[in-house]
Amino acid sequence: MNISVALIDHLSICFMKNNIKHKISIVLTCFMANALAYEIEHLEPPFWWAGMETGQLQLMVHGKNISYLQPEIDQEGVEIVSVNRSKNNNYLFIDLSIKETVKGNFDILFTRLGKVEAEYEYVLHERRKGSRDRNGFDPSDVIYLITPDRYANGNPNNDSISDLKERVERKNKDGRHGGDIQGIIDRLDYLEQMGFTQIWLNPVLENDQRTYSYHGYSTTDYYKIDKRYGDNELYRQLSKKARERDMGIIKDLILNHIGSEHWWMKDLPSKDWINNKGKFIRSNHIHESVHDPHITRSEKDLFTDGWFVKTMPDLNQRNELLATYLIQNSIWWIEYADLSGFRIDTYPYVDKGFLSIWSERIALEYPNFNFVGEEWSINPTMVSYWQKGSSRHDDYSSSIPSMMDFPLQDALVNGLLGKESWNSGIGDLFRVLANDFQYGDPYNLVVFAGNHDMTRIYSQLDERMDLYKMAMTIISTVRGIPQIYYGTEIAMPSRDDHGELRKDFPGGWIGDEVNAFTGHGLDVKEFEAQNFLKTLLNWRKKNLAVTKGDLIHYPVEDGVYVYFRRHEEEMVMVIINNNDRHKTVYTDHFNETIRDRTKGVNIMKDRVHYLSRDIDIPGKSAMILEIH
Repeated sequence: MNISVALIDHLSICFMKNNIKHKISIVLTCFMANALAYEIEHLEPPFWWAGMETGQLQLMVHGKNISYLQPEIDQEGVEIVSVNRSKNNNYLFIDLSIKETVKGNFDILFTRLGKVEAEYEYVLHERRKGSRDRNGFDPSDVIYLITPDRYANGNPNNDSISDLKERVERKNKDGRHGGDIQGIIDRLDYLEQMGFTQIWLNPVLENDQRTYSYHGYSTTDYYKIDKRYGDNELYRQLSKKARERDMGIIKDLILNHIGSEHWWMKDLPSKDWINNKGKFIRSNHIHESVHDPHITRSEKDLFTDGWFVKTMPDLNQRNELLATYLIQNSIWWIEYADLSGFRIDTYPYVDKGFLSIWSERIALEYPNFNFVGEEWSINPTMVSYWQKGSSRHDDYSSSIPSMMDFPLQDALVNGLLGKESWNSGIGDLFRVLANDFQYGDPYNLVVFAGNHDMTRIYSQLDERMDLYKMAMTIISTVRGIPQIYYGTEIAMPSRDDHGELRKDFPGGWIGDEVNAFTGHGLDVKEFEAQNFLKTLLNWRKKNLAVTKGDLIHYPVEDGVYVYFRRHEEEMVMVIINNNDRHKTVYTDHFNETIRDRTKGVNIMKDRVHYLSRDIDIPGKSAMILEIH
């Protein structure tokens, strides 16, 4: 039998791919491949950009029998460096080297025996001007957290999609309610007027799960916006329209796991793509496992390699192909949607070695970009471990600029509710801030009173308006970047139930009796809360002492906590009285900070307090003074 050179090459590929003792079997397998059909179902990233910091790009190609083909590119400045094949014949991984000057379209040909069996037109877009040097969110911002399905329904026509599994069912507290990206676009004026400058959306990527898909944390396609929210272009329009109002979009990123209905799960690239060989073994959820010097190796591995829940397969980021995929996907969304930040879900559950590489790569491409990790621990040592520049018990390297400040949230609630004594009450807040020496940059932490995973702050504070106002004052004036959960602005209550604490924002649906966007139908409590926060946040926007200044605080004395924010000549004094009765604050105690300043203006009441006199402050209240 005469065998062509091309066929010999094809056979050699098969020999390299298969570790089979009997070579006759290999030959038969390879000859059978000659008769197989070929198809490209996925090629990701679907396009890229010229002029990225690194000129390396890896393409994942998925399709029937695609590994039997040889990719070819005839484009000056673009070179195929290597081709990786897995044991799954339906995958190819192509490593490209792209010169900085290359842009435009080029064809990727997939050939066998000299014949083109498939092709893909690849596009290298030109980057937007200044993309690399974009500024991420920072302490001058206030972040508004939205659960999109529960916020506003701008397009009822996409509530249910025929080729997606779960349909809209608004009466089901755990079902889909129909909120979408268009609904958010339509309310951008409201968000701007309230004083918010950044919008963090719970995940909006495709979540084609059979149930409980509204929350978005079970991704089924990393490159596709869920059609019940809109599409990729609409998401990009949201970012564009937000930027026109000097607002940014923060993407909720999930590196740890996918949804059980992700297309990978129907055809895994390799057996080690999912931890525990694709079998469900639940994580122990013991966050201390990462650091505990006494814990067993098996328990440490169980934390990171165990699955979050059965419907969330745990990704193995130690697989280099998967690691590259996730890194490139993160960069792709920054560039495509012109993002100003990431929030990274379940941060410590992800392989820490990968997190180091991932964070360094993002920082390399976008040195001024900001991204914040979720480490749900009230221990500052555990939270600070991940932040760039922090002191650590080991030589771990991290480039993540920000973390969610769970210790402060816990201290805020316990402090406001606690009985005032030497070791309880508002002093909890003082003590947690005294631990700021552990952080690389405490001013870049994201501070919050509540989020989408906990009972709403108004209910945490026993549905007391005085405590609510104190909490909002602290979150808006303490060091860090404030984050406000949607509905907090109207003091929305909730039970400790996910469907309840993520309930619909009033006015987001046609026919709603109450409309918080316009104020129609709000009760006295809701109206008071909304106006209070609106005044507070819009004042904050313009105050450099709060947005750029240092924090200076004094130990709690008799249930009164006083701290200052100072930037150059601007100064703000914040007084927190956690007692039930009024207190007198003796101003001479703060002479070291106040110095020659003579008066303070109450920003909420436009009243002048002369600093040569003591200040009376009502019980269970907070006061903000601009010091002059």
